[in-house]
Amino acid sequence: MGLTGPEPVTELLLRWRAGDQECLHELVPLVEGELRRIAHRYMRMERRGHTLQTTALVNEAYLKLVDQSQVDWQNRAHFMGVAARQMRHILVEHARDLCREKRGGDAHRLPLDEGMVFTPQKTPELVALDDALNELAGFDARKAQVVELRYFGGMTAEETAEVLGVHPKTVMRDWRLAKIWLKRELSPKGANTG
Repeated sequence: MGLTGPEPVTELLLRWRAGDQECLHELVPLVEGELRRIAHRYMRMERRGHTLQTTALVNEAYLKLVDQSQVDWQNRAHFMGVAARQMRHILVEHARDLCREKRGGDAHRLPLDEGMVFTPQKTPELVALDDALNELAGFDARKAQVVELRYFGGMTAEETAEVLGVHPKTVMRDWRLAKIWLKRELSPKGANTG
């Protein structure tokens, strides 16, 4: 496999897990493109012409990932799954802060750089999606993880299956059922037919 294949990344993650902090200098160039791809997927959820910066999200997620000393890194797919989750949490917390500010809540120092400004039109949708995913995780964690990895992480069914340790057919079934459940949960309550 080539230099950017999963083997070098997995090897570096295992070294990192074993305490070799120097291997991070080798790991970053191998995963940066994929982290940007995940961040870009998140940013695409905003309206056209927004001023969001993918780089700010990647940097903030990277800082959180480097601080993950207790994660038992398995492979590249596992790392990307955790990265997708970190990015989602960063964006949702930022969106919640914006909603709080809009309602006159306490002023908070935002963890993302100033260039990362969310549009008020999409902020409530992101918060609602996060709330629904958290609710789904409460009774079916795997389906919530499938949504996180496939939708936000941009992973294929096969990559998602690798992260979760299940068959790709299980991922596709969970994906289909989770989308149905989320659609029902996120639709206006008056539009729910039951």
